[in-house]
Amino acid sequence: MIAIGEALVSEDVFDELFACDLSKCKGACCVKGESGAPLTEDELQRIEDVFDVIRPHLREEALEVIDQTGLFVVDTDGDLVTPIINGQECVYATFDKNGTAKCAFEQAYQRGESDWQKPISCHLYPVRLKELHDYTAVNVHRWDICEGARTCGASSNVTVLEFCKTSLVRRFGSAWYDEAVAVWQVWKQSGRSKRSSQ
Repeated sequence: MIAIGEALVSEDVFDELFACDLSKCKGACCVKGESGAPLTEDELQRIEDVFDVIRPHLREEALEVIDQTGLFVVDTDGDLVTPIINGQECVYATFDKNGTAKCAFEQAYQRGESDWQKPISCHLYPVRLKELHDYTAVNVHRWDICEGARTCGASSNVTVLEFCKTSLVRRFGSAWYDEAVAVWQVWKQSGRSKRSSQ
């Protein structure tokens, strides 16, 4: 782990290659998993604020679950998460004509109907954050449904750090990201990267 500001960054963030390929995974991260997307306390209000905007775009079965559970739930681990349908997809997932899952929040953001893109946990993926006593741990999560993203990242030589630039800037700020890039460059030159010889 490398300390950058108030974050402890896994070297995997520098070393792993990753770039989402929706044509391969069809947005499986919105569908698979044992629980919904992790939410922060601040995001609960954001969901309430934008819900009327996204409601017309949600499926009937999603609205039925929301009517029963509310806009968010607490999972078995005690974490705030988005509700899911029948143990599967997030209630805020929509599906295009090709069957690709897309986030209703992000769709509203792209249409200019909201200034909130989506939960930060979704935006950061495959980066996962864990709040420690004095630091925030920044790790890379590996999921078999993202094999296409790893292949795409390898073919374009895009690291997790580069792929997650927008979301990392959103979470930590542009100065932090610039420092992370500088540390990454020094780290590569030190020969510590598994890809130093490439």
